[in-house]
Amino acid sequence: MAAQVGKYRWTICSLVFFATTVNYLDRAVISLLKPYLETEFKWNSGDYANIEIAFKLAYSLGMLGVGRIIDKLGTKIGYALSTFLWSLAAIGHAFVSSTLGFSVARAFLGVTEAGNFPAAIKTIAEWFPQRERALATGIFNSGSNVGAIIAPLTVPLIAETIGWKWAFVITGALGFVWLLLWFVFYEIPARQVRLSKAEFDYIHSDVDDLAAVAVGSEPRVSWFKLLTYRQTWSFVLGKFITDPVWWFYLFWLPDFLNKQYGLKGTQVAFPVAAVYILSSIGSVGGGYIPLRFMRGGMPAFRARKLSMLVIALCVFPIVFAQYLGQLNMWLAVLVIGIAAAAHQAWSANIFTTVSDMFPKRAVASVTGIGGMAGGLGGILLTALVQKRMFVYYESINQLDKAYFIMFLICGGAYLLAWVLMHFLAANMKPIDLDATTPPAA
Repeated sequence: MAAQVGKYRWTICSLVFFATTVNYLDRAVISLLKPYLETEFKWNSGDYANIEIAFKLAYSLGMLGVGRIIDKLGTKIGYALSTFLWSLAAIGHAFVSSTLGFSVARAFLGVTEAGNFPAAIKTIAEWFPQRERALATGIFNSGSNVGAIIAPLTVPLIAETIGWKWAFVITGALGFVWLLLWFVFYEIPARQVRLSKAEFDYIHSDVDDLAAVAVGSEPRVSWFKLLTYRQTWSFVLGKFITDPVWWFYLFWLPDFLNKQYGLKGTQVAFPVAAVYILSSIGSVGGGYIPLRFMRGGMPAFRARKLSMLVIALCVFPIVFAQYLGQLNMWLAVLVIGIAAAAHQAWSANIFTTVSDMFPKRAVASVTGIGGMAGGLGGILLTALVQKRMFVYYESINQLDKAYFIMFLICGGAYLLAWVLMHFLAANMKPIDLDATTPPAA
C-alpha cells in the first residue's frame, strides 16, 4: 500500500526534522559553553538565569506573532525566513563582548527561533492525514533531541580546540545548508510536482472538501476568536505547565552534572548525549503509541488522551534522581533520560491535538499561542523559582536541595496538565470556525 500511495511526505518530514535539529543545536550551545563564559565574563547563576529569561521572553512574544505570520506567508516562505534569521542570530553570539550583549543576542535568537514549531506543525498538518500526524510529529520533534545530542559531542571540543566563538559560528551556519535543501525539495502538496495523485488523495483523506486545501481559499481567524474556544485553552495550559520542564533540562542539565558530580567540559558529553538519545526514542515512540491504539479501533481522541496519561506517569520517577545518583551517577542519568523521553512523547501528542481540533488554516496560530504560553511558563519558573532558589542555595552551599525541588516540580507537572486538558477538552471535538457559537469541548 505504501508503494502504491507514495512516500514523498516523509521527505518533507525529514526536512522538518533537520530544521528542528539545527534549531535545538543553536539554542543548546550556550549551556555547554557556560563554564567558559562564566570564566571570561564572571557570571554567577543569577547572570545566567537573566540571559536565559531574555531568550524565553523573546521566544514567547515571538511565538504569538510568528504563528500569524506563517499562516499568512505559508510554510515555504515563513519557515525559510525564520531559519535564515535565527541562523544569523546564532552566529551573532560570536561577536558579543559583554553580559548585556549576550542577553541581546539570546533575545534575537529567541524571537527568530519561535518560528520553527508553528511552521513545523503546520507543515505536518498540510502533508499528513490525521492518523499519521502524531508519528510524523514525533519523528520531526526527535530532531530537538538529535540537536541536543550533537551539541555536547561537538561544542566543548570546538571550544577547547579553536575557541568558544567558533562554536557559535559553525553551528549557526548549518541553517544555511538547510535553506538550500528546503527550496530545492519543498512546496505545498497542491503545487508539488513530485507528489503523485494517489499520495495527494491519501494526505487529504480526512478533508471533506478538497477545495479547502488551496492556499488562501479560507479566511484567517483572529486570536480573539481562537481564545473563545476551550480547545485552545486546553493546549495553552498544557504547554504552559509542561514546556518549562524541557527548558530546565536543556539549560540546566550540564550544570547539574557539573555541580552534582564534578563533570566539566567534554566530560559531560556522554551523559548529556545519553539523556537525549533516550529522548529521541521517546519522541518517535510517543507518536507511535496513539497510532497503535487507533489501528486497534480506538477513536482518535481517546487514543491521544490515553497515550498522554501513560506518558505523564512515566515522568514521575525523576523525583528519585538524586537518590539513585548516590548509588551510581548513571542511574540518575537514566531516570532523567526516561523523564526527558516522556516529555518528548508528550510533546509529539500535545502538538498533534492542535491539528486534531483545529482546521489547517488556524494550526500555526494556535500553535503560536500555545508556544507563547510555554515560554511564559518557562520565564515564571526561572524568575520565581530557579533564579531565586538556585542563587540562595548556591550561597549556602546546598545546591542539591534546589535541584531536588526542581525534580519534584518536573515529576508532577504532566499529571496536572493532563487533568486540566481533560477537563477543558474531554473529547477533543473538532472545531467549525465558521459556526457562530463555539461548541462544547
